[in-house]
Amino acid sequence: MAQSGTETCHPAAQARPDPWLFAHEGFDPALEGRRETLFAVGNGYFVTRGAAAEARADDLHYPGTYLAGAYNRLTTLIDGRPIENEDLVNLPNWLPLTFRIDEGEWFDLRRVEILGYQLTLDLRRGLYLRTLRVRDALGRETSLAERRFVHMDAKHLAGQHVTITSENWSGRLTVRAMLDGDVANTGVPRYKAFASRNLRVCDAAAIAPSSMLLQVETTQSKLRLAQAARIEVSVRGLDVAVDKRPIKEAARVGYDVILDVTPGVSTEIEKIIALYTSRDRAIADPETAARTAIVRAEGFDALLQTHERAWGNLWERTDLDLLDVAGDEADETHLAVRLHLFHLLQTASSHSMELDAGIPARGWHGEGYRGHIFWDELFIFPLLSLHLPILARALLLYRYRRLDEARWAARQAGFRGAMYPWQSGSDGREETDVMYFNPRSGNWIKDDTHLQRHVGAAVAYNVWQYYQATGDAEFLYSFGAELMFEIARFWASIAQWNEARGRYDIRGIIGPDEFHDGYPDRDAPGLDNNAYTNVMAAWCVTRALDLFELLPKERCQELCRDLRIEQEELVHWEHVSCKLYLPFHHDGILSQFEGYEALQEFDWNAYRHKYPNIMRLDLILEAENDTPNRYKLSKQADVLMLFYVFSAEELAELFERLGYAFDPGTIPRTIDYYLRRSSHGSTLSAIVHAWVLARSCRQRSWSLFTEALQSDISDVQGGTTREGIHLGAMAGTIDLLQRCFTGLELRGEELHFHPALPDELRRLAFRLRYRQHSLSVDITQDALTLSSDPSGAEPISIAVGDRHVVLRPGDRTSLTLVRPS
Repeated sequence: MAQSGTETCHPAAQARPDPWLFAHEGFDPALEGRRETLFAVGNGYFVTRGAAAEARADDLHYPGTYLAGAYNRLTTLIDGRPIENEDLVNLPNWLPLTFRIDEGEWFDLRRVEILGYQLTLDLRRGLYLRTLRVRDALGRETSLAERRFVHMDAKHLAGQHVTITSENWSGRLTVRAMLDGDVANTGVPRYKAFASRNLRVCDAAAIAPSSMLLQVETTQSKLRLAQAARIEVSVRGLDVAVDKRPIKEAARVGYDVILDVTPGVSTEIEKIIALYTSRDRAIADPETAARTAIVRAEGFDALLQTHERAWGNLWERTDLDLLDVAGDEADETHLAVRLHLFHLLQTASSHSMELDAGIPARGWHGEGYRGHIFWDELFIFPLLSLHLPILARALLLYRYRRLDEARWAARQAGFRGAMYPWQSGSDGREETDVMYFNPRSGNWIKDDTHLQRHVGAAVAYNVWQYYQATGDAEFLYSFGAELMFEIARFWASIAQWNEARGRYDIRGIIGPDEFHDGYPDRDAPGLDNNAYTNVMAAWCVTRALDLFELLPKERCQELCRDLRIEQEELVHWEHVSCKLYLPFHHDGILSQFEGYEALQEFDWNAYRHKYPNIMRLDLILEAENDTPNRYKLSKQADVLMLFYVFSAEELAELFERLGYAFDPGTIPRTIDYYLRRSSHGSTLSAIVHAWVLARSCRQRSWSLFTEALQSDISDVQGGTTREGIHLGAMAGTIDLLQRCFTGLELRGEELHFHPALPDELRRLAFRLRYRQHSLSVDITQDALTLSSDPSGAEPISIAVGDRHVVLRPGDRTSLTLVRPS
């Protein structure tokens, strides 16, 4: 899929490739880091990268296992200055399983001739498979087949099954299976200057006859973790003597299993592991729980059956049942979409509901962005709210539980309300790096991206979208309203009255385009009146005021008393929501921020000719002693985010409230203006631009959608996928299919559809949850068919253009569509 000759469908699929099997043929060291991320397996509780079983962390491989929300804080002296960072912790590696023949070297792919090699990720079953054949320097040929899962039902368990076959040799086979606690956070090269040892090994013990235990603790957060493993060895069809010898080192423990083999003999090694921590519920302690679990756990194949059943249930609720793309006979599009959905479900599952963890921008798949939570959840929650609403509810509570920290941050900055951090980790404080490293110039650069205050608007938007999708008034009553009130209070507080223009300004912030973090002639960081931020602020305050009509009077009074919201403050909120300033170009195009129009035009042709990849123009320009702050350019959609978040009708209402004329005719001009000035330096860029072009230029929209599908599969940023997936982009591609191309909107008490399928998309079918209904949606170029499973839910109202239909549980309706010109 990614590059010719590297990504293929499984050879077992003959006439038509199987859109459930993501496969890679051949071993290419240059692609190994990317593969380890893309072939990761997990269950929302923990995720394990798809590293080879025999691999240790080096310049080629990076095994990693990450527990959702497991962070640790370390301090490093950089140029004599203490720099503190909180990182998602790389946990002990449970995968180590290797072999050697006689007294030879331990198996290393780099030291043998590779006769065959294939990696396959069976998405339907949640199963990692690796097969290989090799020939060593003495001509001995060996084949190896590995299966691996992280159990989707029993969240503490994982399984590994390896078959080693001696094809043409006899001799002594030694298999080494271990738990390895000698690990560090070294998966991101640009972080190499920082301290990386997050774990202290507490205990490593071999437990007779063939089990092992490893206990560690994080150095600062004091999270205690126990891994226990059980190994079983058999020789297919034979009764062979097996010698098991325990191995115990300071940070590693395991067994050497020794046996004699002859040509054609297959040795099977099964390894079942259990992982528990001190934050788990209903356990006495992690060690006891882990040891008990591996005693009680069934064998690999029995566990695989229950694991597959759990995945089957998940796919039933979330899969795109039909994705018929013209000219895509290999179902490459459907396979890529399923891969994206697979990784989303591994990051956030039902197991996430018991955890106090958010949705990290890079999944739990690696150490990119230190495992932090950003605004990327804006691209993820709409999908969760329409498929797994109870999970969306639980994940929104991550933000609610950090409301006090956001209040404190606002007070420290001189504001009221709640100011959420750009990067969040364990406790909700600001985790954005103070400095970042530019590998092009070798310079450390001050990082001001914490000024992206629009992250709070994303939190409020996700709360509102969840309520619109579910009608969950109790969540709004107990949690959501307080969040939205405090976010609205922040926006009303940061807005400053400008007497000269008779409007409110929001100054000293950064918008979604991180390339612009200040003015070229001003020392202080930040920009004034970023259009996206100001419109979102007006929306937040307006929705907060709407809550007084939605919530019971007693709850509104209670919240006003508890939060000390007086009538005078509400009057101020109303005034701010109607009088925020929006900057415009002289020709009526909305300016990205005040002063943007006065910046220099950028010589795109010269830089495209000079550099093979200009996605990160900020790094290129800094290395040239220049800055993006001088130019009309952007990393990603900024103004255009407004057309992603809001429909034209919603924007018209907001502009009218703000006292600005809104001409829908300016939308295509605005899109064209900013699209021509974007370097697409973020994987989210193609998502937003595909969305905003879906009505005006469907062919270009589809092209950008297919580009977005390749963000991680092809590693379009040139090496960042090895550090973790880009979860916002993955969820965004699915959302493009299910909300954008279908015109699905949550507006008031009605579910709206306004389909405009690209010509390439002939048919689309999927399921979703809306207001307690389980709906099946089937859309072609000519018709929309909706059906609701029988249930006790109340009837819902569906709008398709100017047609309105009441849908009751058990109903099915089909409406003819008129294709847009």
